[in-house]
Amino acid sequence: MAEGSLVAGTVGAPAVEKEAVFGFTRAQATAFLVLVAFVVVSPFFLYPVFLMKVLCFGLFACAFNLLIGYVGLLSFGHAAYFGMGAYVTGYAAKAWGVPPEFAILMGGATGALLGLPFGWLAIRRAGIYFAMITLALAQMVYFFALQAPFTGGEDGIQAIPRGTLFGVFDLTSDFTMYWLVAAVFLAGFLLIHRIVHSPFGQVMKAIRDNEPRATSLGYRADDYKLMAFVLSATLAGIAGGTKALVFNIATLTDVHWAMSGEVVLMSLVGGLGTVFGPVVGAAVIITMQNYLAEFGAWVLVIQGGIFIACVLAFRRGVVGEIGHALKVKL
Repeated sequence: MAEGSLVAGTVGAPAVEKEAVFGFTRAQATAFLVLVAFVVVSPFFLYPVFLMKVLCFGLFACAFNLLIGYVGLLSFGHAAYFGMGAYVTGYAAKAWGVPPEFAILMGGATGALLGLPFGWLAIRRAGIYFAMITLALAQMVYFFALQAPFTGGEDGIQAIPRGTLFGVFDLTSDFTMYWLVAAVFLAGFLLIHRIVHSPFGQVMKAIRDNEPRATSLGYRADDYKLMAFVLSATLAGIAGGTKALVFNIATLTDVHWAMSGEVVLMSLVGGLGTVFGPVVGAAVIITMQNYLAEFGAWVLVIQGGIFIACVLAFRRGVVGEIGHALKVKL
């Protein structure tokens, strides 16, 4: 019996739907085509910088959802990987003149290097203890960013150059930069989809649903959780690095604990354990922040009201409820 079917059949994970091309079910393939069409068409009608912010946070939320939605680990410290990815990318691009493609990869590597020891420590506990450990570690990173010389302290790293992609494409133009951000987002999204629908992903779901039984079948749960943690941190670092290039700045806001809370909100609003949910959740939250900015601090009150409404009316999140109504897995 194949590994994936063994886990799905024995541990109680849902049976795998009949898949179409590249591991997408028919419903997922349709949703993905709609997503790609929106990514391609939207910059001709909407402000590119706003769209780039949505895509960066969409990838960040997808990275976070990989951990909480498919392994069941609630991290309150993902701002550490997002923020330090932004700092390293910004510093490499500004101080060392590293090309944007390598600077973004350095941001992802930073997330991985932080995620490995942090994950190794955190996975030794579960539930609220895991969440508190990740929050404490992220606060250590925050104070490091506040004091370290290369981060610029409270001023952050400003005037980060976007550079020239592959030595050919000048990213100074928002329109040109948008296509790089779109490519990074789609690559990260497809990677997460492949991870989730691989045998490795089936084991992650089994651990989420019934860790003792998965362990009794011979799966080393801690190893799988650590790998998922590092993958999530890596993608969060890439998202942070991309955002730093878009806005030409990396600040303490990126590594603050409130950023961790924001990505939790995005995932919950969109739908935990769904591939497309975090993207929709990020779009909803960033749209509110952008178009309701004139209300000042009331934006937080409005966000709280929407969050309460989603918890009460959309227990599965927006995409989760749509998938449940259509009886498909999104």
